[in-house]
Amino acid sequence: MKFRFTLESLLTTSVIVGLLAASGVAQAQAAKTPAAPAPAAASTQAPQQPHLPPVNPTNFTATSPSKAEVESFLKASWGYDPNRTYEIAAILKTPAAGVSKVVVFVAEKDHPQVGSVQFFVTPDGQHLIAGDSVLPFSADPFAEAREILQKDANGPWSGSASRTHELVEFADLECPHCKEAQSTMEKLRADFPKARFVFENFPLFEIHPEAFLAAAYGDCVVKAGGNAAFFKYVNNVFENQAKLTPADGKTTLANAVTAAGQDPAKVAACAATPATKAAVQASIDLGQKLHVNETPTLYVDGRPVPVGAMPYSSLKQLVEYQFSMDHAATVAAK
Repeated sequence: MKFRFTLESLLTTSVIVGLLAASGVAQAQAAKTPAAPAPAAASTQAPQQPHLPPVNPTNFTATSPSKAEVESFLKASWGYDPNRTYEIAAILKTPAAGVSKVVVFVAEKDHPQVGSVQFFVTPDGQHLIAGDSVLPFSADPFAEAREILQKDANGPWSGSASRTHELVEFADLECPHCKEAQSTMEKLRADFPKARFVFENFPLFEIHPEAFLAAAYGDCVVKAGGNAAFFKYVNNVFENQAKLTPADGKTTLANAVTAAGQDPAKVAACAATPATKAAVQASIDLGQKLHVNETPTLYVDGRPVPVGAMPYSSLKQLVEYQFSMDHAATVAAK
């Protein structure tokens, strides 16, 4: 279920100009390139390149963060997309002691419109603030989330037994967007067979009345039949999601359990136990600890990605880039 764009969704999508306004992050028409005459039908004229505004050196009044630190952060966040161009425009002191304002001009290379991203960096240099979002700020802004997930994302999984590279999906079985995202997840499994794929329940039970029960049934299917049975169960629930209603929900879930080769009566009894409810709640707590605020959300080695916010080709680029950065960091640490 989509709630809103955050700065992180801005940092992971290639549709910069459109999301700047949608995210609530300030957008500025810092520079406009005069429109070129319409080419003739047979013309092969290249798309007009954006021209970033010149940077004024006097706009760097804060000593922290350094320009190099901002560059490292932007490289980690945006480096996967060769179509993106940007320039740090300012690092300014503010009236709040130790709080700095960072302004970055940004555009897509095949789009003439230029926008600006603005955020504040906290005095300790560890976080940034943009709108109502507080996010990690460092050369590896996803390290903390990666460590948490490697330790606590213990949901059903497929792929590699190794947790070296891990994609963790937080999903709600009653969420239509989660159903739509499963084709993307299948493509990722095919393209990254050496990665570990983990499913974490994040039922939005305030708006999806059958979601928590569906998650509880899934937990019991795993206990009875293992990971393979769980994913058969999930696929069947998504296929029949329209029937996941207060009137027909239990029948729909029982049919999904049967499709997974398990006993519906035993699974129903298991789902009603405090232990199962606690297991589902633990998965919810994990998502809340990571500030998950929409489903589905995919974590790529700790990097949150709102699935569906970008074309698959861009998502694949992002996964490859994140994996390569993490591999390089691991090698450098040895």
